Amino acid sequence: MKDNYNGALQQPISSGFNAFSTTSDVIKGIDLHGKTVIVTGGYAGIGLETVRTLASAGAKVTVPARDTGKAIRNLAGVENVSIEAMDLADPASIDTFAEKFLHTSQPLHLLINNAGIMWVPLQRDKRGYESQLSTNHLGHFQLTARLWPALKQAGGARVISVSSYGHQMAPFNFEDPNFLVREYETLQGYGQSKTANNLFAVELDHRGKVAGVRAFSLHPGSVNGTDLGRVAPMDLFRQMGTHDADGNIFPEVAAKLKTIPQGAATTVWCATSPQLNGIGGVYCENADIAELDNGSIAKRYDDPLSLRGVQPYSLDGANAAKLWALSEQMTGVVFTAG
Repeated sequence: MKDNYNGALQQPISSGFNAFSTTSDVIKGIDLHGKTVIVTGGYAGIGLETVRTLASAGAKVTVPARDTGKAIRNLAGVENVSIEAMDLADPASIDTFAEKFLHTSQPLHLLINNAGIMWVPLQRDKRGYESQLSTNHLGHFQLTARLWPALKQAGGARVISVSSYGHQMAPFNFEDPNFLVREYETLQGYGQSKTANNLFAVELDHRGKVAGVRAFSLHPGSVNGTDLGRVAPMDLFRQMGTHDADGNIFPEVAAKLKTIPQGAATTVWCATSPQLNGIGGVYCENADIAELDNGSIAKRYDDPLSLRGVQPYSLDGANAAKLWALSEQMTGVVFTAG
């Protein structure tokens, strides 16, 4: 079984889907009855759409939520869904959630690490770790480690990390990941956390495939109607050429954004498609495996569909193993996958 160290498997497979495919398109013909799923952040944006889609296909879905009240409101009327408290920036709450789930003795067929924060001002968790790294990567690393027995028990599971084109903003800075020395830049913090998502998928797949657990990372696309960038400085959007001086998105840019069902399609495809059987560790977009970006892809922020491809540094085998060791050190969690 090959893995995706250094992008060995990183090439499109002509899935038949594209940037405009929706969750309804990719779930067609998929039966998830008898499958157990966990979706972090599954109560807003593309996470909510992911939960609705998987539950509609018969899966039993658990949504760990930092804001349980909001989760209860947003998931009202969705069948086959349960809500539990958990905060990815709080290691104790992750352990409590995982222990409760393991106590049910259920196998875990799909773990979708969807929750995340973006472009926030400098904030630190109780350990002093920068918040985007803590929430987007370290929390999910710990959660996956704690749930590993249930993933192995499934006899064929997938772990999906919702990454972003934002990984192209920064490689992982192993010398100063928490901005203790260098000046904090929110785009750098976000970029390295998304690079970490990709490296984690590469290494998790490398270690976990012998136990029947495959891992994937993905870019959902530029999606309209989510609250992910709600605290981002408007100046960033202006600099990218997507918004005018008054903070309004240019209509021609808005017209190119994905809908939420289109934005969640790649997550659902990675989680359920038989086209990915026997493949793992790859970074996906537009419901297909993404192209390796060796500098030949022209990109413009005011043309969201041009924001594609995956950087080789985020698939580097040596850095994937190095990040795994650092993550164990930072979380205090020994993760022996396999």
